Amino acid sequence: MKEISLKDLLEAGCHFGHKVTRWHPKAASFIYQPREGVHIIDLVKTRDWLKKAAEFVYEMGKERKILLFIASKRQARGVVSEAAKKAALPYMTNRWIGGFMTNFEEVKKNIDKMNTWRKEKTDGTWEQQYPKHEVVKFNKHLRKIECVYDGVEKMTNLPDAVFIVDINKEMTALKEAGRKEIPVVAMVDTNANPNLVDYPIPANDDAVGSIAYIVNFIADAYIEGTKIGQKKEEPTAAPADAKDIAGKKEEKPVEKKKESPKKKEKVKKSK
Repeated sequence: MKEISLKDLLEAGCHFGHKVTRWHPKAASFIYQPREGVHIIDLVKTRDWLKKAAEFVYEMGKERKILLFIASKRQARGVVSEAAKKAALPYMTNRWIGGFMTNFEEVKKNIDKMNTWRKEKTDGTWEQQYPKHEVVKFNKHLRKIECVYDGVEKMTNLPDAVFIVDINKEMTALKEAGRKEIPVVAMVDTNANPNLVDYPIPANDDAVGSIAYIVNFIADAYIEGTKIGQKKEEPTAAPADAKDIAGKKEEKPVEKKKESPKKKEKVKKSK
């Protein structure tokens, strides 16, 4: 993984927290000092915790585990969806659907329905079997369901971990992850409780630059992990050749064994 530069964190605006009046006491250890009524985040802590989180995600990538990105705030949607797509990971950037993790079996039915409708729309099934006014209704309903589940259409099981931008805004998702014992990686600003998160990354969760830096660093760590995982799998494709070579080497000892009966006969004659 690449090194985390304090200069890059500073330029991205990761150090700006919230107003002093809006701080959360549990975030005190991440705060450097107040300045002009705003808490400044200690970027050394940001670097250290981002490294821990990235190492965790890197290991997930090696094992091809699923990390779900969650960010419904306006300034985070585009950045998060692009980073998730880059890493071939699921994401939810519209409003969180209650029960997504605690009642995933029912949610999965809606995801399957969306995928079926998409297929029927593209292969011409709707146009062939239904009148135009019905097709218009189907398209409208499909757009509604896509607004909710677009980004998670390939999910077949619960995620192995989640990444959240702004835990205060995504509190329902955070609580559901806790109930299902799913590890949480999250950007935690000075107005949030970092103790609710397994891997809290103290950083500005409002500025696009800060969000982009953290989210892309996490996505890149996952991608690097998948590359290492692929390299480990490659040697397993060659056992057949290895066996063939071993078999050829074993042919010589077999020929030597054929000479042993003659030696035994000589011994018998001497008796």
